[in-house]
Amino acid sequence: MILYPREMLNKVEEITIEFIQKNKLKALILDIDNTLVDYYENLSEEKIKWAKNLKGQGVKLYILSNTNKKEKVEKVANVLEIPYLLFAKKPSKKGFLKIQKQLQLKPEQIGVVGDQIFTDVIGGNRCKMFTILVEPVDKKDLLITAWKRPIEEIIKQKYRKTKEKNKHVL
Repeated sequence: MILYPREMLNKVEEITIEFIQKNKLKALILDIDNTLVDYYENLSEEKIKWAKNLKGQGVKLYILSNTNKKEKVEKVANVLEIPYLLFAKKPSKKGFLKIQKQLQLKPEQIGVVGDQIFTDVIGGNRCKMFTILVEPVDKKDLLITAWKRPIEEIIKQKYRKTKEKNKHVL
C-alpha cells in the first residue's frame, strides 16, 4: 500500500549499518523538519554522530526538504557535510528522481527517511524506493503538518496490525 512505509522506526539513529546492509541500501534521502531537527531547528549531537558514522562506512546521505528556507537547510547540510535539495514539493516524484539520478543508483538501493506519511512515505513509495518512517523528533509541529498527525496515527496503527498479522502467517 502506498501509505505504508517498508519500515517504521523510532528515530533515525536506529538505521544502523547492519540495517543498511540487510536491506541492500547504498544511500539515504533524509527529510529535515522533525526528522533531523526539532521545531526550533536544533540538530542533536546523536544525529551528527549517526550521520558521520554512516558516511564513514560508505553510505551516501542527501537532504530532501519541502521547505524554502535555504539558510535552515544549508546550516544542517553544512554541519553534516551532505548535499541538499529544497522546496521539493513532496510527495512529488521530481526531487526524489533528481537525487536518484545524481546518486546513480537503482530506486531500491535508496532509503527515504522521514516523519510524515503524506510527503516522505508516499513520495518514496511512488518512486519505488525503500521508505522508512520515523517518529517526529518533537511534539511541536508546523501548522501545515499538525492537522495531518491524527490521520497518520490511524494509518500507523493499521500498519502495525498488518505487520503483526503477517509475522504469524509463516
